[in-house]
Amino acid sequence: MKIEAHQLIGEYVEYLRCTKCSRLLETVDTIVLHSTDGANAMSSAHYLARSDTSVSAHLVVARSGQIIQLLPFHVRAWHAGISEHEGRQQLNDFSIGIEIDNAGPLHRRGNRFFSWFNKEYPPEEVFTTVENGHAAYYHRYTPIQVRRVAEICSLLKRHYLIRWLLRHSDITLRKSDPGPAFPFDEVKLISGF
Repeated sequence: MKIEAHQLIGEYVEYLRCTKCSRLLETVDTIVLHSTDGANAMSSAHYLARSDTSVSAHLVVARSGQIIQLLPFHVRAWHAGISEHEGRQQLNDFSIGIEIDNAGPLHRRGNRFFSWFNKEYPPEEVFTTVENGHAAYYHRYTPIQVRRVAEICSLLKRHYLIRWLLRHSDITLRKSDPGPAFPFDEVKLISGF
């Protein structure tokens, strides 16, 4: 993969145009990782691109490793909301938002696991952890998805001299994504942060 004219170029990349965002970024020095908490990458990308929503992102990374680019990297996306990191607020003003296709928290019913939108997930796709003394369940990210996110972050770091790789949960108390199932330390290590 490579970046040309603020677009990701590669065999795994497709484009879906998001026309609601047009303000250019003066500085790009941060990447913020999110999870979609949705049914699939394409439905999440279409939602983010809709003109009647107040959210957007630069990329969506599918479970297959496919990448959907919605906005050029030098255009301000609406992914961080009210946010703060190291004294700076409004991270939308200097960050690239990457959404990772994932159903998010899961609910156990007997020996079965379901998302908030009632889709069932097999046990091999379930990540289990302990929260507040109780088992908590999350949709597991795929190995190819994690590798692709690390590749993208490494490429963006070199191209834009990115200083920070952050999770949405690092910049606001309102959010917990991409959640405990995402191997953030591994991605940071692989991508050189």
